[in-house]
Amino acid sequence: MPITTAVLAAFGALVVAFGIVWLVQLRTGNAGMIDPVWALTLGAVAVFAALAGPGAPLNRVAVAFGGGVWGLRLGAHLWRRNHHGPEDPRYAALRARWGRHAPRRMLGFFMLQAVISLLLSIAFFVPAWQTHTPSIPAIVIALCIGFAALAGEAAADRQLHSHLADPSQRGQVCRRGWWRYSRHPNYFFESLHWCAYTVWSIGQPWGWATLVPPFAMAWLLLKLSGVPLLEARLVETRAGYREYMATTHAFIPWPPRHAHADTDANADPHRPSRSPRP
Repeated sequence: MPITTAVLAAFGALVVAFGIVWLVQLRTGNAGMIDPVWALTLGAVAVFAALAGPGAPLNRVAVAFGGGVWGLRLGAHLWRRNHHGPEDPRYAALRARWGRHAPRRMLGFFMLQAVISLLLSIAFFVPAWQTHTPSIPAIVIALCIGFAALAGEAAADRQLHSHLADPSQRGQVCRRGWWRYSRHPNYFFESLHWCAYTVWSIGQPWGWATLVPPFAMAWLLLKLSGVPLLEARLVETRAGYREYMATTHAFIPWPPRHAHADTDANADPHRPSRSPRP
């Protein structure tokens, strides 16, 4: 199948899927179900690219397995978290901000997700259409990155779920496992996952294009829909979150810093703050 036809078919399927989720959220008032559908459909695009692509069999197996397993795990996790639960506070805040325009703007937001999914799908389509396999070292590095990202994100999700399920920790900051070293380890491992396809494809035709997904994912999570919306709420609802922000890296897992006078400064936005001492 020509790659243009495959990309258009994938985009059409994404638009239809997200359109259905939009119609459902009109009835349920829960836009958070776009999250599991996003992960599951993107995993399905990976499998579709592997089946439709004319590339080397090893490339297509790697795409189907890497993207399919990632999408299934993340989609199942998000489905269990969001199904029958209250609407994700991020979407509730958008709904409140948009007021009577919420249905129309939510549709635009969902269609934007389809465009973003297609952008991330570059990681699947490029290797699935490459006829040459990477070198053995590149294969080993890519597989190590992929497995580390999958295991790390799953561990971070389990640790956060365990924290939220503990009545004694209600309203407290999660510092279990990876959360001691990063405020958003799940976002870090999510972005790391997309790097595996870059290592697999770089140096081959159009391999440079696979640099787009990891950078796009990191930008979206750090600057647009992830950290900004989430931390604006957490700083108001989690005891000690300002101190947590002062001592813990936002993204890359790193040993925590010690906060002294800066913690008090961070609590008052009108006072100047200094960088925490090492």
